[in-house]
Formats: sequence, C-alpha cells, structure tokens
Amino acid sequence: MSLNKEAYCHLCGSDTTVPLFSQPWWLDAVCGPGQWDVALVEKGGAVQASLPYHMPRPGQIAMPRLTQTLGPWIRPSSDGKYSSVLSREMELMKELLGQLPPCASFCQNFHHSITNWLPFYWEGFEQTTRYTYVIEDLSNLEAVWDDLSSKHVRNPIRKAQKAGITVIEGRSFDEFYEVNSKTFSRQAMKNPISKELMRRVYEAALANNGGRLFTAVDEAGAVHAVAFLVWTKLSAYYIAGGADPELRGSGAQDLVLWEAIRFAASVAKAFDFEGSMIAGVESSVRRFGGRQHQYFRVWKDRRSPLEKGMQFVKKAFARRCLGR
Repeated sequence: MSLNKEAYCHLCGSDTTVPLFSQPWWLDAVCGPGQWDVALVEKGGAVQASLPYHMPRPGQIAMPRLTQTLGPWIRPSSDGKYSSVLSREMELMKELLGQLPPCASFCQNFHHSITNWLPFYWEGFEQTTRYTYVIEDLSNLEAVWDDLSSKHVRNPIRKAQKAGITVIEGRSFDEFYEVNSKTFSRQAMKNPISKELMRRVYEAALANNGGRLFTAVDEAGAVHAVAFLVWTKLSAYYIAGGADPELRGSGAQDLVLWEAIRFAASVAKAFDFEGSMIAGVESSVRRFGGRQHQYFRVWKDRRSPLEKGMQFVKKAFARRCLGR
C-alpha cells in the first residue's frame, strides 16, 4: 500500500465527514485494490484535502460502477470568514489537481457538499449539474412519514401491509440479485451490474458494518420486492432494488423502501436516494419527500472523436440500465 493510501485510510477511520463512496473499503470493492489511488494535501500534521480516483486503464480517470460520487474532500475549516474559507478551498483544490497523474480523460461526480469547482474550470475542465434527493434529517420519522406522497407512497404502503406483506432484513444475496435482475428483464435488458461485482460490494459492506438487504414477502413466502442499503454515520444510500414484475401492483416496492428508511434512522443522519436524470425514476424518488440537491459532474476529455463516440454509447446504455 502506498504512503498516500495509508494516510488516507487513517483519515477515513478517524473523520466521519468523508462520504461513503470515498471510503477505502468501498473503492477496493468497486475498483479493485490496484485500480484506485488518492491525491492528498497534508499540512500541520493532518490531511487537509483528498481526491480519490479510479484509473481503470492508463490515461483514464473514471467513475466506478455503483458509485454516485467521488471528487475532492476538504477538511472543514474553523475560520469563520467566508472569504478565508473560500481562499483555502481554492488553494487546496489547486494542490490536489497538481497531484493527478497525466490522463487523456477525466470524469467524476462531486459530492453535493462540494459547491465550488472553479479551480477545475480554470484548468480547462467542464461541468454539468445533476440531481439527487436526500431526506436530510431522519431523527423524526413521523415528520418523514408526513412528507411522503399520500397517493403515490403512503397508500401503496398501507395496501401492502393490509395484504400481509412484511419486510425481512438480511435474506439471501442470491435471492436479492434474482429479483433485482427481474427489474431489468422486464425491460428486455440484462442487469448492468454483474453478480460478482454486486456480491463483492455486498460482502464489503457487511464486513464494514455498513450494508443490509431488505426483502418484502407475502404470507405465502413469495418475494415481492427487495432493497440494498449501505451507510456511514453521515448518510445511508439506496444502492439497488427491484420488484417481481408479476407482483408490482402489491405496493411492496414502496413498503420495502420505507422500511429501509426506518432502519437508516438508527444508523445514519440522512438518506440519499442517489437521484436520477430519467423522468420516470426521478418522480418516483421525489414522492418520498427528499429535498433536491445539486451535484456536479466534472470532466475533461482529450481523446480522439472515435474514442469519445464509443465511450458515449457505452455510458448512455449504462445510464439507461441503471436509471440515472
């Protein structure tokens, strides 16, 4: 392990403000231990800023599968002056950029807490805005329930409960993946996330006390819907889920997600639905009452037109499959 990675692992083990998708265990699972590294700025005996990155092949920095955000992390400042905080942030980002390896293409989604990308703009990067929905405070579940759409969420949940559907925690991973895959087969598509990768992430989450499966079953034992939740103390994330196409009208998909939210209140401060730019998916998560948060997709691309075209097609297909 490199010295940067050692220092970064220590940082993540001691600072709860580092987001889940930037955690070393997550990056090991989605990238492989040898396909990610991190830029660090250390001052005063402590890491002040970090920028983990996935390098699937030489000359390319890209987003790993199943990963909503990466981007820079900046240690919160105790200086109250806004101009001083911003100046420090600019300088730290500039130093992080200077440590990145040479690459023909770069693409990362920044966590929604990062609202400044100017140092990247000055270095020739481009940006587009994406959206996620976040229940910011899980401490009052009655208030969270009140924010759910009555017609589209609360009524289906009640319908499922009246039908005797219950949610069980920690059922079989194979069962989860089968139901998750049915969501794609209904659309005549293959599951874009391999079983091997999903299992690796699931096992890593369990090993780090940061993941759980939820399964909605009826009184006859039939599985209606599933959800996979991961978390740190900062936030829980709805990573993947799905419903049996033949049982979609039962309301179980809303029930299983509601039970995941209720559980998340015991382990995290917030709940992130991971968002989507697809209208149908966006409307379904908006109905759960989360607040809309912007986050940046930042990129730079020096590849040939042919290489860009091939990558665009691959990404467009992956986004359609994942609903993002």
